[in-house]
Amino acid sequence: MSTFVAHRGQVAHCLADPSHDSTALEYFADGVLILEQGKVVEVGPADALLKKLTGDTTVINHGDNILVPGLIDCHIHFPQIDIIASYGTQLLEWLENYTFPAEARYIDAAVAEEGATFFINELLRNGTTSALVFATVHPASVNAIFNAAQQKNMRLAAGKVMMDRNCPDNLQDTAQTGYTESRILLEQWHGQDRLHYAITPRFAITSSDAQLTAAGKLADEFPDALIHTHLAENHNEIRWVAELFPDAHSYLDVYKRHALVRERAVFAHSVHLEDEDYIELEKAKAGIAFCPTSNLFLGSGLFDLARARQHNINVGLGTDVGGGTSLSLLQTMNEAYKVLQLQQQSLASSEALYLATLGAAKTLGIEDKVGNFTVGKEADFIVLDAQATPLLTRRIAQANTIEERLFMQMILGEDRSIAATYIMGKLAHQKTGYLTQ
Repeated sequence: MSTFVAHRGQVAHCLADPSHDSTALEYFADGVLILEQGKVVEVGPADALLKKLTGDTTVINHGDNILVPGLIDCHIHFPQIDIIASYGTQLLEWLENYTFPAEARYIDAAVAEEGATFFINELLRNGTTSALVFATVHPASVNAIFNAAQQKNMRLAAGKVMMDRNCPDNLQDTAQTGYTESRILLEQWHGQDRLHYAITPRFAITSSDAQLTAAGKLADEFPDALIHTHLAENHNEIRWVAELFPDAHSYLDVYKRHALVRERAVFAHSVHLEDEDYIELEKAKAGIAFCPTSNLFLGSGLFDLARARQHNINVGLGTDVGGGTSLSLLQTMNEAYKVLQLQQQSLASSEALYLATLGAAKTLGIEDKVGNFTVGKEADFIVLDAQATPLLTRRIAQANTIEERLFMQMILGEDRSIAATYIMGKLAHQKTGYLTQ
């Protein structure tokens, strides 16, 4: 019996960054994605590839829908799922009024487990197949998110938040306990199945010199772990960091002095960077999570994608829920387009797809595993519904190119656009009625 499974439909993925390479978007109007044991065997035109298949090969026909790689969220807080859509303030007030009270609940393992399960299911419903996730200061929250992701066989990174000052007592660890608990979790989870550990000091304001030094020590001991923190999101935050670390040249320099700026380090936001920061990020091969919905919702500012591109810095999209306003990376692409429009920059649909797939995978250091449909990659992918809503159906009927179809999905689409989500070739979510009619 054949071990191959073939998915037929429109197929689109990025082979490189479309902002630098006009041929980067590969598209098959009638394409086939061939899988074996959860990995990509071949992708190409249906008329050529179907002839190669034996008669007992399972062929799943997705019609006029578009198959694209699974979406990758480069920055999100799973315990903040319960404060999304809270009436706004700016960053520091947001933390005090909403974030810290919500995260305090996660000392309870049962709360953490329920929240993690709901969160993972929502990611899959929105077409997100991988993510870099903030947990809370509590080890139970890390165990919960890894357990929930492991049950779905997701490629996911997460870590325990480290905070030893400028936060409520019930969310505070110490430099030593932050290091010790993080190390225990790292040794338990990093590299298990498709899981990665992220060393996670919340941001410079909530970590002392001693704690940042301990985080840097952990990063040195485990160079293949990720580093995940916030950087230069809000003007008041930046001023406070300057007061706390008067010897540092910039906010990024605080992290550099503690050996936290390196490859596989991801800095969320990076809205207000100094000139030398771009140079340092490029030199270190560090990455940025571009979080347009939260930057707008919290009034933080506009991320300069063009500047990051000039310095060849890896950038991926992040929803930043709960400051972000949607778990949908399609909606995040929508807001990214507008943020760039306000700066006289453009974002083509192929470029947006790259930021949520291959570009995001490069930002997280997992581009050898996921991000597109090249041979041997893990088969995480989604099916974009061409008839998700009456308006989308009407607009897509007028599309002449794949770029137009993708643009309509990123502007008009959200969770209803996700007909199905596949993890390692296995169906992990499908819209009610899809493939069963």
